[in-house]
Amino acid sequence: MSEAEVPDLEPLRAWFASYCGSFRSPDPEQQRNFDLKEKHTRNVCLAARRIAQGESPRFCMLAEVAAVCHDLGRFPQFRDFHTFKDSDSLNHAHLSAQVVKEHALLDFLTRQERETVEIAVRLHNVFEVPAGLPPETGKLLRLLRDADKLDIWRVFIEYFQAPEEERASAAGLGFPDIPECAPEVLDAVRSGKLVHLSSLRSLNDFKLLQVSWIYDINFVSTLSFIRERGVLEQFAAILPDDDAVLDALARVREYLDRRLDDSTRNP
Repeated sequence: MSEAEVPDLEPLRAWFASYCGSFRSPDPEQQRNFDLKEKHTRNVCLAARRIAQGESPRFCMLAEVAAVCHDLGRFPQFRDFHTFKDSDSLNHAHLSAQVVKEHALLDFLTRQERETVEIAVRLHNVFEVPAGLPPETGKLLRLLRDADKLDIWRVFIEYFQAPEEERASAAGLGFPDIPECAPEVLDAVRSGKLVHLSSLRSLNDFKLLQVSWIYDINFVSTLSFIRERGVLEQFAAILPDDDAVLDALARVREYLDRRLDDSTRNP
């Protein structure tokens, strides 16, 4: 298949809508969690297409395919375990890759493209991108991780803005909503490091973990979206207003500004 012959993704989009429909529940609380993941996937598709602008048409197509597939495992995960916390259930990325294979979703791609998408889906939730991946695979994985983060931030901020009875129960991963922030979490953010999930003790720690993801952004366009959407400002509004937190947020803002300034000087 030539570069010009980009497959129509409408059948895959229609399959995804049908797949989501197959998990419909009469329980409103359960359905809120399924709806959360359906909307998240659709938004990650939009973000992936935006980040991929300027890339080849086939790469843009692969970006959307990976986005459609990346969280398919979330649906059976919540149905069977009533949680989105992988450590209390199954690795949702591995489960997503399994769903992709079971339904032969990538048969319309070349063998190399199938492998590229499958790896991106299976590894999109790893702590760090592993070394040694083929260049195209690494690029697609990094784009998917960026697009995923952009919408997870929206999901989490909306979670706190919604009345408690309207929140998707699994979005907070079961962490207690207490005022403290773990010192090791604050230290990691101040030091320019990603926060490990294993170090979290509260929802505030979970917020800081998500703030630390800014250190792991790969595409300059994603950094621009972070600034345009006021992601840091929105997290500041839902975090404790104390000196340690404000200092950590200031360090992340400095990093964001520096990356964007560097991209302007060295496009």
